[in-house]
Amino acid sequence: MRFGWLACLGAVVGVMSAGAGHAADVTVLCSNGLRAVMQEMAPEFERASGHKLVVRYGLAAAFKQQIDAGEAFDVVVLTPPLIDDAIKRGLVAADTRSVIGRAGIGVAIRAGAPRPDIGSTEAFKGALLAAKSVGFAKEGASGAYFAGLIGRLGIAEQMSQKLKPMPTGVEVGEAVAHGDVELAVLPISEILPIRGAELLAPFPADVQSYVVMTAGVSSAAKEHAAAAELIKFLKSPAALPVIAKKGMEPG
Repeated sequence: MRFGWLACLGAVVGVMSAGAGHAADVTVLCSNGLRAVMQEMAPEFERASGHKLVVRYGLAAAFKQQIDAGEAFDVVVLTPPLIDDAIKRGLVAADTRSVIGRAGIGVAIRAGAPRPDIGSTEAFKGALLAAKSVGFAKEGASGAYFAGLIGRLGIAEQMSQKLKPMPTGVEVGEAVAHGDVELAVLPISEILPIRGAELLAPFPADVQSYVVMTAGVSSAAKEHAAAAELIKFLKSPAALPVIAKKGMEPG
């Protein structure tokens, strides 16, 4: 099965690379929402294309600030509002904007911990109110949505002493895995790789939201052709099984 997938990948990248001319070092700024996908697919892309990816992972908002300040890159993966602003500012080429995938928001618990019911909005509210602590990334898209959601659910005041905002999703994941918080709110694609934690469930359907990962090539990319190849690969049929396995839906 893996051989067939690699053969498909090789064919896809081989077609894209025809006439590319040289192997390139491609600098990628990748939001944490696509981290698990990129970590699996980057080595395969490198082997098939001959290009080398230099990937940094972090918060989309932090990367946007860096590129606004002049950070050099070839490919960036951000949320749609941030990449659209970068396009408006002339930092990302508009014709390269591509939605790679989206991840629903879920709740993580420590592996083996009790599993409260969050299958309905009322059950979700009850689980939040019963929890001793709830961690979330205060500057991440999922954290911003969650902070607004508890207000709309009418429980913001009751939750105020339970909330544990943290700088990054990585820290939130570590906190729930170590038992420092009882529940953690993150995109599902960021929950699945956490060692020592597990997905309790996605948010109920009527309060679900999605973190969308959108890629684009820098207007000043040194390796524009290779950067465009990477984005095409991330949207190719060969990428779909990895995107699904990592808790995302394709763009």
